[in-house]
Amino acid sequence: MSTEKHNDGHGTNDVPFHETVTFEPRDINVATVAKQLIYLALTIVIALLICVPVLKVLTGMAAENDAPMAPVRAQMNASDRERMSLPPEPRLQGVPGHTADAQQDLRDKVAADTAANESIGWVDKANGIAKIPVSEAMKIIAEQGGRTSSSGAAPTKGSKSAQAQGEKKP
Repeated sequence: MSTEKHNDGHGTNDVPFHETVTFEPRDINVATVAKQLIYLALTIVIALLICVPVLKVLTGMAAENDAPMAPVRAQMNASDRERMSLPPEPRLQGVPGHTADAQQDLRDKVAADTAANESIGWVDKANGIAKIPVSEAMKIIAEQGGRTSSSGAAPTKGSKSAQAQGEKKP
């Protein structure tokens, strides 16, 4: 064991001590932080006291410069004025004054398109033109191998292969 005294890094009263480094007694000064918060609050209050009167003056100036309501419009009741302020029909979905639900409209359209694509019926019975479901028309086209007709020519509107492909006549 050594009898030499070692520097344990502590000075008097267990305060850290080093010859070349100084230590702060605290990491933060609470009084300085409190003063800064008070200054910030005062700045906000002063800005509010300046902005509110400016807003009132500018609002009054804007109201004075507005064009007066037309006499015909002034005689209308509130509901008529509201109705007249909207653009004429048809309006875009989702804007004020539009009562239909855009999502429901889309669901209805998809259902109607699906039903039309899957239905069977006559387009022109006199000429023998019928409509068939798209899936069936695709099977017929796939069975033919993508050929237009047995002669190699494009089918005409009245030909049997045109009718098999589900061609619609306008």
